Amino acid sequence: MTEPTARSYKVAGLFAGIGGLEVGLARAGHEASVLCEVWEPAKTVLEHRLPGLKIEPDVQDLRELPAEVGVITAGFPCTDLSQAGRMAGITGKASGLVAHVFRLLDDHDPTWLVLENVRNMLPLDGGRAMHFLVEQLEARGFRWAYRVVDSRFTGVPQRRQRVLLAASKTEDPRDVLLADDAGEPEADYYRDDMTGFYWTEGLRGLGWAPDGVPTLKGGSTIGIPSQPGVWIRDAEVGRQLVYPSIEDAEALQGFERGWTAAVEAPTARRVLGTRWKLVGNAVTTGVAEWLGRRLASPGEYDASEATLMRESDRWPAAAWGGNGERWKSHVSMWPERQPYTHLSDLLDPEGLTPLSLRAASGFLSRTQRAKLRFDEDFLLAVKRHVEWAGML
Repeated sequence: MTEPTARSYKVAGLFAGIGGLEVGLARAGHEASVLCEVWEPAKTVLEHRLPGLKIEPDVQDLRELPAEVGVITAGFPCTDLSQAGRMAGITGKASGLVAHVFRLLDDHDPTWLVLENVRNMLPLDGGRAMHFLVEQLEARGFRWAYRVVDSRFTGVPQRRQRVLLAASKTEDPRDVLLADDAGEPEADYYRDDMTGFYWTEGLRGLGWAPDGVPTLKGGSTIGIPSQPGVWIRDAEVGRQLVYPSIEDAEALQGFERGWTAAVEAPTARRVLGTRWKLVGNAVTTGVAEWLGRRLASPGEYDASEATLMRESDRWPAAAWGGNGERWKSHVSMWPERQPYTHLSDLLDPEGLTPLSLRAASGFLSRTQRAKLRFDEDFLLAVKRHVEWAGML
């Protein structure tokens, strides 16, 4: 039997951000024809890193796409969908911009549509966000599949769970998103020397991530972009609780270090906050590369593993459908297990900054009021860090 020939596509990247989807797809052999991005700092990065590529300023003003485009990608704004945002829903001012994707689809017939967003899109508003997307796709004759994936499957030490949705009128999206399943690894897959956590939380959540960091975010519960904390178990007092650098964050997303360095702002602090927001909102490049490989050469999905969903069922972590039917897939969030980069091997020791007294003492105060259970060694490290920082 002759192996199918891999295909390459021209890509239109809507809501391109700093190009995570497009960079990953390019590594898999696809080429961007046009990007669309409205935020000036993100456009600055794109112009610096992808010179010569046409960048449209606003999806609301985009009238048509190049005829050659075979893949439309849209990591549409998650501001109204995420826990850190307003959670206004799929028709909120920002996230509602996805309607322009469907407007463009009415005048363009790509082979593939790829959507990406936060996992909270699934339960949001009782599942109405997903119902809206699926109904819009099916009304236009698309079959669809989606899957929550964890960026750690690509080898980066960041526990980042995102929804990937692929849809097509002519191809089977299940063979792209659901054919691979390596399964989530056991706990001994990770080292125990470093653990990431959210220092901005501590009352209802912690983001605890052994040998990794929790999801890098464009915002936080205190309303600003902020890096996660990292506990280095065996470091000396004063170096046990640290922040990673923005260059570390870029590497945690699969970009080369310094990817967003072209950003400018009136103050250094403003520059740093903007870069954290850009990186926190990006798509992990390795996730996009895996997707791109499967778009070029789909696998073979075994539909016998799926179960038919009822209308009242909640949206699961993976599903597929078309023509009014919905099927639950039982695949894991790990399509593959690419070689894992341990957190202690990725972080640049020279770029680590100790948590400030204000950050550490505020976090400690929240842990003392919370009903969560904390690692005792970790709490002791926090207390010692507060004492150390208070003496500076």
